[in-house]
Amino acid sequence: MSSRDQGNYPVDALTMYEEKSFWSRDFGPYRPEPSLQEPIQVDVAIVGGGFLGLNTAREFKRDNPNARVAVLEAAVIGYGASGRNAGFSMTLFGLEPQVTKLRWGKQRTLDACRYMIKAVNYTRRLIEDHQLDSDYSHPGFLRLAYSNPQVKTLEGAYKVYQDLDVANELGMRWVEREELRGEFNSPLFSAGLSEAHAGLLHPCKHVRELKRLATEAGAEVYEQTPVQMIARQGNQVVLTTPGGSVRTHKLVLATNAYTHLLEGLEGTRSLQFPVWTSVIVTERLSEEQWASIGWANRQGLEDVRQLIHYFRPTADGRILIGGRDVHAPRGSQDSMDYDFTPAVWLELEGHLRRMFPSLRDVKVAYRWAGAVSVNIDMAPEIGFLGDERIIYSTGCLGHGVSLTHLNGRLIADLLNGKETELTNFWIVNRSAIRLPGRLLPFLSIKAVRALLRTVDHVQERSMPGLVSGE
Repeated sequence: MSSRDQGNYPVDALTMYEEKSFWSRDFGPYRPEPSLQEPIQVDVAIVGGGFLGLNTAREFKRDNPNARVAVLEAAVIGYGASGRNAGFSMTLFGLEPQVTKLRWGKQRTLDACRYMIKAVNYTRRLIEDHQLDSDYSHPGFLRLAYSNPQVKTLEGAYKVYQDLDVANELGMRWVEREELRGEFNSPLFSAGLSEAHAGLLHPCKHVRELKRLATEAGAEVYEQTPVQMIARQGNQVVLTTPGGSVRTHKLVLATNAYTHLLEGLEGTRSLQFPVWTSVIVTERLSEEQWASIGWANRQGLEDVRQLIHYFRPTADGRILIGGRDVHAPRGSQDSMDYDFTPAVWLELEGHLRRMFPSLRDVKVAYRWAGAVSVNIDMAPEIGFLGDERIIYSTGCLGHGVSLTHLNGRLIADLLNGKETELTNFWIVNRSAIRLPGRLLPFLSIKAVRALLRTVDHVQERSMPGLVSGE
């Protein structure tokens, strides 16, 4: 941090930047598993110790108790997106359903909705069946519009769900301004789309509970074990780490936004691009402060801006708000050190106070950022890299909590060589758009970001204090 411009933020206000998220601080002291210290031979190696990697290990070990499975995490469990995300277990797939339908058609959009419904159910059952200490609640989800153009966008999303005949299954209903103003003391809310089928969890507690389940199933977890090189040798794949090599028959790349950093495999740089999103968390609110804003149901919130805001309460009575803008530095193809986003943090603080004026004096206690995996055609992807020995998963677009859990079961089926309902989902081995090199993806993300900011500016220009970039 000393080498960074800290802007208006004192060092003590940025403690969580150094520790990566509020969630990791809230978790308390953590003892990582030992790093790999000798060469090993395994049946399946998994690079990446997040939701996807750990649940894949657990599911595969349950299917194959005698197989040897190793999870290799470069830092510690929960260091990446699985420990920094907002903790929304939701059915949103990719971007708006209108975008998915336009790009992929009605049937694939319906298939995606069905898959995400299964994903939320799967994640909830996993937590409840194993009594995971994940601070899980299932309060539902509310999407919000601030302006007339945004109301039309939200109406379009609702119509897609109705046309797909899944709105009732999702527990969706339209919420008019009057009802919103009765539930929330906010001058901004013009309309809402409520969904019953969504949950909230503490991501850092949860990912470390997944580690427990994986190790109890018999998987080996090695933390602080970066993979320096991956190479195919005969009918095996060899991974080089500082403490020893790993020889494996099958390999899963559960690295998502970090996938481009892997060395030795052709094609990993074109699979996805890391894009940073920012988050802040307030101090604990008093009972009087909560009463002043309403929000009695404590559900997750997300607005319908192109560059969205997302909001949620924490289990200990804070408010989390994230989003507002994204950034994709050109050097992000070589480094992941872009967690310092003071301009966006300030914008998030400003929006929180515009949304709930009664909280104008509430202090922000934690600020952080983290990378999500984005691809050009804006939909998740699972596939084989070169041959069926190597499986990858990318492109969660920031909506990966429930998705990665069910993807773990899907990838276990692929490792088993089984054709199942899950492996027939169209994201598996789909023909994705690839942008070669480093500059073109960077420029594409910049162009899309500029377009989204412009759309938000136009849709909100009649609303004082809500112009994008203010």
